[in-house]
Amino acid sequence: MPEEPSSTPPDPAPEEPEATEVSFRVDGRLTAVRTIGAVIFALVAVFQSGPTPRVFAGLAALVLAGYAVRDWLAPVRLAADAEGVTVVAGFARRERLAWGQIERVRVDQRRRLGRLEELLEIDTGESLHLFSTYDLGTSCWEAARTLAPLSPRVDRSATP
Repeated sequence: MPEEPSSTPPDPAPEEPEATEVSFRVDGRLTAVRTIGAVIFALVAVFQSGPTPRVFAGLAALVLAGYAVRDWLAPVRLAADAEGVTVVAGFARRERLAWGQIERVRVDQRRRLGRLEELLEIDTGESLHLFSTYDLGTSCWEAARTLAPLSPRVDRSATP
């Protein structure tokens, strides 16, 4: 005999405790692909006979190696706590920004080359820090939602 449906709603999922610190890092798989690609292009540059393929393979190896080195030196691109955020600026320099310095955090979404691209923007008025989905290891929208409760400017009373 089939069971009758229950008249009581299922227990709501327990709420996750609010995070006091968050960090966003480059996906390790992307770092591995860049590293392996740099090695492969370097090997192609060494073993090619013609000068043109050597130059192009060498340049590709250098570019990929540069990105891979940055990923290894600064894997955490964005970290935040109740006092502010730490961002990677330049190649691998870390810069601390207090929440009071930050004028706006938003996601910029644009169509580029037929794809919908998104960037997380942290605007201090004097500088603009941009983070892609690749930099954060997650969706820019998800990162913005995660940062919102840490900012003292957010009105948490309106949140369900």
